[in-house]
Amino acid sequence: MLNKVSYMKGDDSLINSNVDQLMRRTFLYSYIISQPFTVYVDAYPIIENKLLLESKHLQFGHHSESVRILQKKLKKLNYYHETEDGKYGIITEYALKKFQAEHGITITGQADQDTITLVLKAELDKQLEMLDSLPEKVDPTFDKESITLIQGVLYYFGYYTGEIDGLYGPLTKQAVALADENHGLNLKEKLSKEPLKQLITQAKEELPPVETEKPKAESENPIKVVNSTENLIQTARSLIGSPYNWGGTSPNGFDCSGFIQYIYQEQKITIPRTVTDIWNFSTPIDQPSIGDLIFFETYKAGPSHLGIYIGNNQFIHAGLSNGVEIADLNQQYWRSRYLGAKRIQ
Repeated sequence: MLNKVSYMKGDDSLINSNVDQLMRRTFLYSYIISQPFTVYVDAYPIIENKLLLESKHLQFGHHSESVRILQKKLKKLNYYHETEDGKYGIITEYALKKFQAEHGITITGQADQDTITLVLKAELDKQLEMLDSLPEKVDPTFDKESITLIQGVLYYFGYYTGEIDGLYGPLTKQAVALADENHGLNLKEKLSKEPLKQLITQAKEELPPVETEKPKAESENPIKVVNSTENLIQTARSLIGSPYNWGGTSPNGFDCSGFIQYIYQEQKITIPRTVTDIWNFSTPIDQPSIGDLIFFETYKAGPSHLGIYIGNNQFIHAGLSNGVEIADLNQQYWRSRYLGAKRIQ
């Protein structure tokens, strides 16, 4: 059963013409244009792609079907591991930051048009990789594993409508015939990976161009930022249990700013020593993401304590009572003293 999601169609000028051309070659297109206020998702990824591209820009705080589709695709690519709830929260933002870093584009945690396009390309690349396991010619009678892969590709493009079961039955044959007719694949004569790769490659070429896309280069790729974030958290966690020591800057004893300075130094990043200087050095943000710094007003006016945010309203800090530990931002003590979050750019 297809899941129906209400969707108000926007200005036609906003719809990417290349994706429309691809959509026109599927048998679903005539149905979609006959019901312009409806898009069916969770059935054909090619339609989900269209909805996601039309969203143009997604960011922290958004809650929509487009966000859920983005989460679903990031999960397939092994960047997102939570429930696909359509809420653009910290975990979604962090997953996207990791994706952006590994694909050589500016790390913002926001899904702009370039990032969305690269997510779709990465999804298609994964399908190309899976097709490498197909033999030169598939025996439809005995090779259920290969038929399963073929059904998956045809399902992606909206040609196959049945259960992906590895059986070369009437629905699969119909899907093959439709794909052949619309793309000239000759798949019916020879079930193999090359025609399917041709279909996927063509789909990649018809996606919008990515202006910021460039070959990865160690000297200019910002991947260090996200790797640094992951390593910051790992280093911080490894120091849990270290004692508190006023003025301390080593695992033998930390104060709050000495702890933060130490974990950044481990990533070869230099930051100021005191809480006030770190506050002035870092960039204000509305909501903390994993790896950001959060500040508190404790024993004096202004910022006097800080920790590193690790998600789910938790942070790691060097506290006076227990040394380096995980604390809960929702606790009354911390909530009442919270000043805000900042980021080391």
